[in-house]
Amino acid sequence: MSSAISPLAPTEITDMPAVAGVKFATAAAGIRYKGRTDVLLAILDRGTTVAGVFTQSKCPSAPVEWCRAKLKSGKARALVVNSGNANAFTGKTGRQATALTAALAAKAAGCSPNEVFLASTGVIGEPLDATKFDGVLATLAETAAPGDWMSAAKAIMTTDTFPKLATATVKLGKANVTINGMAKGAGMIMPDMATMLSFVFTDAPISASALQSLLRDGVEDTFNAVTIDGDTSTSDTLLAFATGHAAASGAPKISRAGDPRLKAFTKALHTVLADLSEQVARDGEGARKLIEIIVEGAVSKKSARKIAMSVANSPLVKTAIAGEDANWGRVVMAVGKAGEPANRDKLSISFNGIRVAKSGARDPSYNEQEVSAAMKNPKIQIRIGLGLGKGRDRVLTCDLTKEYIAINADYRS
Repeated sequence: MSSAISPLAPTEITDMPAVAGVKFATAAAGIRYKGRTDVLLAILDRGTTVAGVFTQSKCPSAPVEWCRAKLKSGKARALVVNSGNANAFTGKTGRQATALTAALAAKAAGCSPNEVFLASTGVIGEPLDATKFDGVLATLAETAAPGDWMSAAKAIMTTDTFPKLATATVKLGKANVTINGMAKGAGMIMPDMATMLSFVFTDAPISASALQSLLRDGVEDTFNAVTIDGDTSTSDTLLAFATGHAAASGAPKISRAGDPRLKAFTKALHTVLADLSEQVARDGEGARKLIEIIVEGAVSKKSARKIAMSVANSPLVKTAIAGEDANWGRVVMAVGKAGEPANRDKLSISFNGIRVAKSGARDPSYNEQEVSAAMKNPKIQIRIGLGLGKGRDRVLTCDLTKEYIAINADYRS
């Protein structure tokens, strides 16, 4: 965890309301960090449904495999998250660690281990000593209380420089329902059907299958449209929990994602996921610039996404932005290498609304001083026009600085 807060961090602390049926407690279990909390326990009321999406890495962590297996029941009573150790690439000992952690949490929460969900983040390849949770989880279960979202978000941080929280309140039937979310992630970020670690909680009465559909759709243009360095983690986990408590206030019980009464809720969920994913981009390791890449005129949305990601993951583009250099030549390079349909002579490129390239050449009205001034902004928008079709997409990333190298060169040592 870095000591200096990202200059792109939100300027205001989000006021997070309580979600009925959710309680938190955190502790310092000494997993890796000294002098800070590194374990979070969430206790969920009976009847809570759960949905999840996970990394598509072929080398997933033990907690990811645990959650995938337990997700089939659609029921959850507890969530345990630790930072400092990813429990990934840890073989049989990793699976034993998840089983022990779940057993300890189940005993503390008074539920079955099959209703316990797990997530770990930190160093890959080092065994997780789950015996450190013995006694700690029991104490956390006794002290768990609603409301302290900030402490919960801080406990799951690794190289993050600030906790990431988002909330929305929306009408469902006659009741107001709350959607709260937290996330962690600053490096090894290019999600693939999931996010780094993120947890969403709502008091809406939604079935597990409906929640699963909403979540799967919701990540596509939020977390899956963010990249820091092009590396997909072994541990990416996004879990959503619905306690159903709002039913007592008049919220209808929802059994399918296509229910028209879910329209406002679906939009609010997307807003929360989008907020969290942008905060991840703002906290990219060593980041000084938030970069928004918009690709228009592609042959399809899928093609636009691939081109946008090619630009977003280019070290040459990202270092140019870090140096406040509107180097459109590097953008052209990244478009050309994406393997998607593109016509050099139809290409146009803009930085922060200033067109620098048009019809395959430098824009005739290009002004170096004007563009240089625009590149000093903390947010840089790169807009790419392909002129081939109606496909459009948008992704977020950040610049690549010397600090990113320093953070990752020293991460294990």
